[in-house]
Amino acid sequence: MRIGIFLLAILLNSCSEDIDRLAIESIPGAEPKNIVFILTDDHRYDFMGFTGKVPWLQTPNLDRLAREGAYFPNAYVTTALCSPSRASILTGLYSHTHTVVDNAAPDPGNLTFFPEYLQRADYQTSFFGKWHMGNHSDEPQPGFDHWESFRGQGVYYGPTLNINGEHVVYDESTYTTDLLTEHAIEWLSNREEDQPFFLYLSHKSVHSDFEPAQRHQGMYQGEEPVYPPSFDVPSYGTPELPSTGSDGEPARGREYYGDNRLPEWVKQQRESWHGVDYMYHGRIDFEEFFQRYTETLMGIDDSVGAVLDFLDEQGLAEDTLVIYMGDNGFSFGEHGLIDKRHFYEESAKVPLLVRWPEKLEGGSAIDSLVQNIDIAPTILEAAGLRLPTHMQGMSFSPLFAREEVPWRDRIFYEYYWEMDFPQTPTMFGVRTERYKYIRYHGIWDTNEFYDLENDPNEMYNLIDAPEHQARIEALANELYQWLESTGGMNIPLKNVVRPRFGDHRNQEVL
Repeated sequence: MRIGIFLLAILLNSCSEDIDRLAIESIPGAEPKNIVFILTDDHRYDFMGFTGKVPWLQTPNLDRLAREGAYFPNAYVTTALCSPSRASILTGLYSHTHTVVDNAAPDPGNLTFFPEYLQRADYQTSFFGKWHMGNHSDEPQPGFDHWESFRGQGVYYGPTLNINGEHVVYDESTYTTDLLTEHAIEWLSNREEDQPFFLYLSHKSVHSDFEPAQRHQGMYQGEEPVYPPSFDVPSYGTPELPSTGSDGEPARGREYYGDNRLPEWVKQQRESWHGVDYMYHGRIDFEEFFQRYTETLMGIDDSVGAVLDFLDEQGLAEDTLVIYMGDNGFSFGEHGLIDKRHFYEESAKVPLLVRWPEKLEGGSAIDSLVQNIDIAPTILEAAGLRLPTHMQGMSFSPLFAREEVPWRDRIFYEYYWEMDFPQTPTMFGVRTERYKYIRYHGIWDTNEFYDLENDPNEMYNLIDAPEHQARIEALANELYQWLESTGGMNIPLKNVVRPRFGDHRNQEVL
C-alpha cells in the first residue's frame, strides 16, 4: 500500500512539474498572429539571387521575400551543424545548455520545444520534414498537432513519411521538397479558421548529396562556379596583401597583416573528406558540386513561392509572420574547405529572411547580429506570449522598425569534436561587429583573430599582431565568462555506440 502511495506521489509530482514547465504568460492586449517558419539545410547566407554572390543564380521567390520584408545579413547559428542548430531553434538555448552538441548526442528528455507553448495558447501546430534533432527517429515529437517526417537525413526522391504515426511510402518519382510543400499547403487549407496557426516546414534540401528536381536538372550547366579569394589558402610562402582596405584606402602592410599564420588543422583538411583537394573521398569535383547545389536550391525557391502565393491568395499575408532560415551555412572553397562546422563566416552565417507586412515594411537589410536562439523568442512574442525566463535568446522583432534599439553587439559560437569527422577540432568563438576571435580546445595549434572590416574574407590571421593583444585577451576572457555564466564549462558526453575504427559502411554524410 505504501509503495502504491509513493508511486502515486511521484506521478502527481511529475505531472505538476510538467504543467509548470509549460506555464507561460500572455502579453496583455496582444493579438496572436499566424506564423510560418521555413527551415532549410546547409543553405549558405549569400547564395540567393539578390545578394549578387553568384551572378547567374536566380531565386525569384527568395528575392521577393527579402523585397517584401527584410534580409538579415548578419544572422548566425551558435553551432554550425544540423542537430545542435535545430535544438537551439526549438529551445532558444545554446548547444552546451541543451546538450545536443552534435548529430549523435541524444535529446536529454528535459527540453521544452517552443511549439509546446503555442499549443498551450490554442495554436494549431504542424511539422513537415526533417527533424534530425538528437536522433534519427521519425516519430511524432511534442508540440505538434500534425506531424510528417522521415528518418535521419531522408532522401530526395521516393521518401517514406511518418504521418501522425503511420508510415506512407511514395514512389521514386516523388520529389521530397515538392511533397512536403504540397502537404504543408494542404494542411493550411484544411485548418480551423477561428484559431491561429503555426507551420514548421523543415526541408532536407540543400543537404548533400545534392539532387535537384527533374525540372531543374542541367539548369546551370556550363555556368562558371564562384571561386572565393581564399580558395588557395592555406598556400605556402608569403601571402599577397590586399591593395585596399574596406574603405577604399591603401591597406596596411606586412607589419599589420602578419605572415598569414593559419591553424594546422585547416591546412590538413584541404586534403580530407571536407577539403577541396579530396572532396567526399574524391567522389565529386568542385565544378559539379557547385552546379548541383545551385540547381537543388531551385526546389527550395519554388517551395517558398508556393507558400507565399497561398498566403496572398487567401488574404492571410498581412498578419502572418513568415521566417525563412538555414540551419547552418556551407563553405564552397573558402580556406580550401567545404562543408560547415567551423567558425568562418560562410559556415556559421545563415540566410534569414522575414516578411510580416503588418509589422515590417519591406526594403533595406537589417544589419544587427542575430542568432538561431532568437527564433523561439521572436515567434513566441508574435503569438502574444512572454519569453520564458530560461531562454537565452531574444526576440528580434524590435529591430523591424529599423531604428536604434538596445541590442547585442557580439555573438558567441561553439563546436565540439566528433568521432565521425575528426578533422575539425573543438572550438569556441566570439564575433563583434568588427572583430572575430576563435579559440581551439584540445589541440596544439594556433588560434585566430580577424579584423572583418579590413579583411572580410578572413585571410589574414592577426593573432600575433602587437596592437591587438589587449583586445584578444579581452575577447578570450569574454568567451570564458559566457561559458561560465551559461553552464558551458563541461563538455557534454554521449552514451552512444560508435562505429569501429575504419568501419565507414554505415556512416551518413552529415
